[in-house]
Formats: sequence, structure tokens, C-alpha cells
Amino acid sequence: MEHKYIIDFQHVDVTQYNGSVVLTDISLQVEPGEWVYLVGKVGSGKTSLIHTIHGRLPVRKGTARVAGFNLVTAKTRHIEQLRRRMGVVFQDFQLLYDRSVYANLAFVLRATGWRSKKKIDERIMKVLEKVELKRKSGSMPHQLSGGEQQRVAIARALLNNPDLIIADEPTGNLDTETSDDIMKTLLEINRNEGPAVLMATHNHTILKNYPARTLRCERGSLNQLENDEEIDLDALLT
Repeated sequence: MEHKYIIDFQHVDVTQYNGSVVLTDISLQVEPGEWVYLVGKVGSGKTSLIHTIHGRLPVRKGTARVAGFNLVTAKTRHIEQLRRRMGVVFQDFQLLYDRSVYANLAFVLRATGWRSKKKIDERIMKVLEKVELKRKSGSMPHQLSGGEQQRVAIARALLNNPDLIIADEPTGNLDTETSDDIMKTLLEINRNEGPAVLMATHNHTILKNYPARTLRCERGSLNQLENDEEIDLDALLT
């Protein structure tokens, strides 16, 4: 059965491993190819929601599907399959610093079932070209700038042609100019490659310069901000 939404949560309670409820009775739908922001103060539940979408936290109440996978009934093998259809970009890059850019990407491909050296090489070169880092394939992560490391992280997220990219504060450790470059890269990938993007951010400038549907975690709830709603970003994000 084909499902309309890449993310479809209905009346879900987002909980921690210990059962404590972080967000109550939330409903969230994200269409294929859509760009959605997730905002809210520190501790408001953004990260817990992302971990639930990623299959790290269990769904104990409500119905939840991501990329066609039922998170309520999913077994470990299903979560592994789901993660191959999802790319994640972290604030702190999370690269393996004991190996080259190429080896970082090859590690992910082999871990997700790729075996042909030729196909691995072709795929790595293709995603590095998309983020304009093909010439840096042999570099070690510590030899790259912060922006370049985040581009490697974006390339890693693209390896398995994901239906969904989750970007968790991807510009949080970057300066304004580099943040703008990373946003342009992600937006180009969203337009040209077609994955939906769910991006958590605290960056005021990004929200103003690249407007899109915005969801707010606040007081245990998830609400959509209306286009004409006057947003006090300082109050919203700090």
C-alpha cells in the first residue's frame, strides 16, 4: 500500500526510554519533497521527536509511519531498513576522524550492504561532486574547515538516495557565511534530488531568509506557525 506522507504521525506521545512523556498527542504530516522547519526552546522536545522519527525512541501511543514503515510494530530489521531510506545531518558532523573523507563514506556504504568496489567508488564520487568536495576525497576530516566537514556529512546523508533528510541544527557550529552556503547546498539537493527535509534550527537568519512551513515544540505540544503569524524569534528560540 502506497502512503501519501513521508512522515505521518497521528495522536502520538513522544516519550523517553523511561516512559516520561515529552510531547503529547501530536500529529505531524510531511509530504514527499517538502521542506519543514522544527523550532522550539532547548528542552522543548525537538531532539526527542527527531529520535522518534529515526526509530531511536519507541512509539507507545498513537500511529506513526516514516517512509512507509510502521514505527509502532517495526522490528530491529525494519528500523535498519528505514534508516537506509533516511539521511541524517548532525550539528557536530559525527565523522570518523581516523580515516579519510572517502573512507568515511565507504564505511557507511559497506555497512548498508554495498559490496562492489566499483559501485562504491562511483557513488562516493557522485555525492562528493554534489557538495563540491570531489577533490577532497583523500583528505582527513581535521584538514577540512567546519563548512567542508558539514558538506561531507551532507554527502554521507545522500549515499543511499534517501526519501527523507533530517538535519539537526546543521548550521549550529558554523559562521553566518558558511551557514548560508550549507543552506544553499541543502536547498539545491531538496529541489534537484527530491528528498523531504525536516530541519531543526535555532538560526534566526535562516528562518527569515529561507521561509518554509515551521513547526514549534512548546509546552509539550507540536503546533504549526501560520504564515501570517507574527513570530518573536528571540522568545521562540531561546
